[in-house]
Amino acid sequence: MKYISHKDGNLAFSETEKPVLKSHEVLVKVAAIGVNRADSMQRQGKYPAPAGDSPILGLECAGVVSDIGGKVDRVWLNKRVFALCAGGAYSEYVAVDAKQLMELPDDVTMAEGAAISEVYLTAFGALFELGKLQKGQTALIHAGASGVGGAAIQMAKSAGATVVITAGTDEKCQHAKELGADHAINYKTTDFVEYMKANDLTANAIVDPVSGSYLNKNAAIAAMDCQIVMLAFLDGRFAEVDFAALLRKRISFHASTLRNRSIEFKRKVRDDFVARFYNDIATKKYDFNLYKTLPWSDANEAHAILERNENAGKVILLVE
Repeated sequence: MKYISHKDGNLAFSETEKPVLKSHEVLVKVAAIGVNRADSMQRQGKYPAPAGDSPILGLECAGVVSDIGGKVDRVWLNKRVFALCAGGAYSEYVAVDAKQLMELPDDVTMAEGAAISEVYLTAFGALFELGKLQKGQTALIHAGASGVGGAAIQMAKSAGATVVITAGTDEKCQHAKELGADHAINYKTTDFVEYMKANDLTANAIVDPVSGSYLNKNAAIAAMDCQIVMLAFLDGRFAEVDFAALLRKRISFHASTLRNRSIEFKRKVRDDFVARFYNDIATKKYDFNLYKTLPWSDANEAHAILERNENAGKVILLVE
């Protein structure tokens, strides 16, 4: 099969054998690939694949099941699906744990399907399983125009929450509002702490890929018993922390990644997400937040878009 290699930081087509299926896996003929910052970091040598996962890039895809392992229900054969991948999505074929598959509804395109798994499951875990967001509460979502941010906005609104986001341009703030955000703050022109205090807002759940200096700022506008969920550290890996502020509000701080979780954990998150939000996916209640769709021969440009922080939403590669 053809796949995209990342030798010396450059993306180029190469050839390799199709994956050999384990009994619990299916072989997906890939039609579309979701591009994530993790892919870019792995290409740069900063985020190696966990032991046992495919070294090929790609954490989510949509496609058609072309073969099944010995313990997989035959109902999946020839199904249109979308799923998380344990690496390997930048390929014509990828092996996927059958219990992490989600059927792609007829009215959802392959490109849209490839934009769902990684960001929606990440946002779902952060907001609801760790963040414990409830109806009537307030969610603060940093990088609100990102793929995860867009998913988080829409699910939080479905849950009956007030949504506050931060983003780096007025255009991205407007994009977030179109997805449903109640308040959108351009952090380059407005301090989000001052804005939230001026508008009498406190956050019950905070989704934060920025970290660094944001930790103390988050604490300043956190509600009592707030859950702060750190997904990355774009502002830097070190910070001075005012522990008194955390204690005063009984703040819980979670550091969460999805990629290196166990297969059992990912299956549970998938099941919980499907139970609560799959119908919204199937009925296209959500905007799947596609920024740009490119042929997979343009994978280098797809990564460059993310690295320029240009995109408001997902970048998708279509396999030709």
